[in-house]
Amino acid sequence: MFGYVRPNRDELKVRQLREYEGIYCGLCHTLGKRHGFAARFFLNYDFTFLAMLLAEEEGAPVLCSRRCPARLWCGKKSCVCSAGALEPAADAGTILSYWKLRDMVQDGSFVQRLAGRALSLLLRPAYRRARALRPAFDQTVSACLEELRRLEEEGCSSLDRTADTFARILTAAAPPSGISARDRAMEQLLYHLGRWIYLVDAWDDLEEDRAAGNYNPITARFPGGEEENRAYLRTTLLHSRNLIISAFGLLEPSGWSGTVENIL
Repeated sequence: MFGYVRPNRDELKVRQLREYEGIYCGLCHTLGKRHGFAARFFLNYDFTFLAMLLAEEEGAPVLCSRRCPARLWCGKKSCVCSAGALEPAADAGTILSYWKLRDMVQDGSFVQRLAGRALSLLLRPAYRRARALRPAFDQTVSACLEELRRLEEEGCSSLDRTADTFARILTAAAPPSGISARDRAMEQLLYHLGRWIYLVDAWDDLEEDRAAGNYNPITARFPGGEEENRAYLRTTLLHSRNLIISAFGLLEPSGWSGTVENIL
């Protein structure tokens, strides 16, 4: 997917780094257990962050040992096995990965369309299992990506409209907890995280999109030159990041709070 939401490893404590690597491996095992081996190929950092965010356990994460299918020669690795947030993160990640591949089939280059079609066929059985478990999220992803496609076809010059459409996808990724204050804070956090990811990804794709003649919301918003508006983009990204941090401060602390703070 995107892979922007990563920790600063040099600033993590040894224990925190071990636990972070453990939940990354735990999400991989959960993907394989719930949706089949092919789903593991679509593991990403962003939904590892979601799993930490959704976890409500206050104590230190419990680690166990499991074999890594990608490194059979290394023996067993430490892995988080008991986090109840791994399942919803695995389901949401599988659904979003599938729809992004289908979006690539419609909007990508010839090579991208071929790759997207092949990978979506590989992921389809996993997607169907995840869709059965999270039908509401699947509908939200499908509807928002279709709306985003229409905005792109229109050449929409509004950063807020396009970023809002993608942000609503991440907002729906967290299942409701039944606690209104927690759910509101989580929605705000994920909304602005989705907005931040969309805009940073658009910035990273500027040169590629310009060379290919593809739509990019930043180019559409600033046709006179994107570099001149770097300060504006930096300000709006920092604004979203600050709102993410404020929303996180309203959540109850968990065993993952230190690592989440590092990432934010």
